[in-house]
Amino acid sequence: MVRAEVDPAMRFAFLMDPIERVLVDKDTTFALMLEAQRRGHEVFTLGSADLIGARGTVYSAVWRTRVRDVAAPGHFERDAAEVVDVASLDAVFIRTDPPFDAQYLYNTLLLEQVRGRVLLVNDPRGIRDANEKLYAMHFPEVTPRTIVTAKEADVRAFLEEIGGPGVMKPLDGAGGRGIMIVDLADKNFRSIVETLTFEGRRFAMVQEFLPAVREGDKRVLLLDGEPLGAILRVPRADESRSNIHVGGRVEPCELDEHDRAIVAAVGERLRRDGLYFVGLDVIGGRLTEVNVTSPTGIQELSRFTGSEPESKVIAWAEGRARSLKGLAE
Repeated sequence: MVRAEVDPAMRFAFLMDPIERVLVDKDTTFALMLEAQRRGHEVFTLGSADLIGARGTVYSAVWRTRVRDVAAPGHFERDAAEVVDVASLDAVFIRTDPPFDAQYLYNTLLLEQVRGRVLLVNDPRGIRDANEKLYAMHFPEVTPRTIVTAKEADVRAFLEEIGGPGVMKPLDGAGGRGIMIVDLADKNFRSIVETLTFEGRRFAMVQEFLPAVREGDKRVLLLDGEPLGAILRVPRADESRSNIHVGGRVEPCELDEHDRAIVAAVGERLRRDGLYFVGLDVIGGRLTEVNVTSPTGIQELSRFTGSEPESKVIAWAEGRARSLKGLAE
């Protein structure tokens, strides 16, 4: 679809993993880049080690990039690198994939120096404060029963209290990595707990097992606290995890009353924390995680609904960036 050019054109940068590895038909960042380009904006890319802190601000090596909706390797071309003051851009989308490691942390700290002078999606302070597992604990009324601990005795007591198995997760995991079902009847129970807590030296999360996971894990995408829509990720028959990269299939779905109650519970806090583009993971009407680093699913949502959520995201960014620059002038 051809869209009218937005006047004046803006400069949108995407802090992302190498574009060479992008999955053109699945990647949310790529969909946002395509949409920004369709709307007449300049698109720039930069990597996780390209920021430069100097002279009280932050600069970056960036590549002016043109993207095409075709299979790799012809999906992009870019000009030679140039160094820009990040504050001269209109928006920076922070889209490197988790885990939230030291380099991710340093990038958010450097971007603090241009906070309030350029639109940052998501806000670096919000990202730092919102561990994707722990953030959900702000909303106990809509989450499954949960404990965070490093101690085997606590895990054992929790499972006895809930009267069934639990799902144990490392706090820095992503994409389903390291998630295991823990059951007191399993002879591997102690080994699982020791592995995920590094023998009692590191926190892990345990949530009650939700049998509804067999029906699917709903990803609800939010923009500025309001729902863009949802998709359902259904696990394979031999898996308890529904993540797409471990074989979960994606199906269309609608938001139900439980999803809307969750959105109502979390929306205002997300806005206040500058977490504008977010993915909620919902199983059986309960919120299990809040994805803030690089939430995915926008291409699948677009195909299922025809609602073009990527257009809504970029249109929102245009308005917010204009407002921010106007306040800064």
